[in-house]
Amino acid sequence: MNENGIISSRRNFLKNMAYGSLLMVGGLDIASAKARAKQVVSHKVSHKKVEVAHTLSHQARVHDTLHKHLAASSHKAAIAPVHARAQTSSPKIIHNALFDNSVSHKVLALHNMHTGDQLKLTYFEEGRYIKDALHEINHLFRDYHDGSIHPIDPALLDQLHELKHVLEVRKPFNIVSAYRSPATNADLRKHSDGVAKNSLHMEGRAIDIRIEGVDTRRIRNAALAMQRGGVGYYGRSNFVHLDTGSVRTWGG
Repeated sequence: MNENGIISSRRNFLKNMAYGSLLMVGGLDIASAKARAKQVVSHKVSHKKVEVAHTLSHQARVHDTLHKHLAASSHKAAIAPVHARAQTSSPKIIHNALFDNSVSHKVLALHNMHTGDQLKLTYFEEGRYIKDALHEINHLFRDYHDGSIHPIDPALLDQLHELKHVLEVRKPFNIVSAYRSPATNADLRKHSDGVAKNSLHMEGRAIDIRIEGVDTRRIRNAALAMQRGGVGYYGRSNFVHLDTGSVRTWGG
């Protein structure tokens, strides 16, 4: 109901009430009672008009304020991603949306055969890679020749995680070679024709592994079935190479 409808309805109600009250009090005829009732109603309706006008004015101010607040909130929401990028929400975890991370958490058991370092840790949880865990893995995957450390591609860790489930094993991955510095890679090339000049080991995107008690041919076949990157088979040296490059294979 609009403002005029509210006032008209209230006028009729008050008029009838006032008219009836004056008749009950007595001392007035019908014509006088009607006249007095009209005066009373006029006064009350005028007062009500002021109240309604005040209410509408207040509502307009509230609407105005709310509109400004929503506009400001929208502006803040628009710039929020920029602030989120500038200020990392937590120093403990980082997010990477490049891979299928439908698994709630991912655990790896690792053993560096050259340094003796061992780890069993959760490196991915609730849609995010855990930054501290990645740092520990980077250290374990370091170049054991000169101690240099390089960030390891999380996709490589995901390959290992998927591989352990395909093989249905719980034993740790024995690491034969992980990160290699350019100097180490160049030196190894002098002694072996099996070392690529632009090896992905130098980018933290490749690893050579074996698993105790598991035939390397079985590891190779499982890795090939995954179709997630390069797979090299080195039967004589007893290890399998995995990397996050294009899907390809080599080795006898």
